[in-house]
Amino acid sequence: MFVIPVGNLLLHWLLLLFFLQQVGAASLLLMKADDYCFWVYILASRSRSLYIGMTNNLRKRLATHRSGVPGSHTAKYNIHRLVYFEQFQYVTNAIAREKELKKWTRSQKIALIEKKNPTWEDLAEGIPLGPAYEKQIPCGNDNK
Repeated sequence: MFVIPVGNLLLHWLLLLFFLQQVGAASLLLMKADDYCFWVYILASRSRSLYIGMTNNLRKRLATHRSGVPGSHTAKYNIHRLVYFEQFQYVTNAIAREKELKKWTRSQKIALIEKKNPTWEDLAEGIPLGPAYEKQIPCGNDNK
């Protein structure tokens, strides 16, 4: 889907448009800039192989990972357990955080996960992941 913000944040709009083109977005949705919601997330396998990603629809992205797309990293290593996530209003902040986490050592990533989720529980348990979930969840300000 293409998201066109109503407002004057041209840089955010261009980055968002680029991101949405990369994920194969096809529909047009008008939203105010304050309504964007992006997630940086970490998935893990039972053997604790890790995957870090960023999305504008966490539930839909989890469903994609869990569908086991052949040839994907998450399917190959059975990585589908959501063990950590952060929410962002601005795509630029989410992209920067994803890049930051990907540069971290494995031990730093594990410490981050265990700080908020010491038992590595699947944080998506009980959350509906089906196609009925289409709209983005409004987010607050990144500068909490």
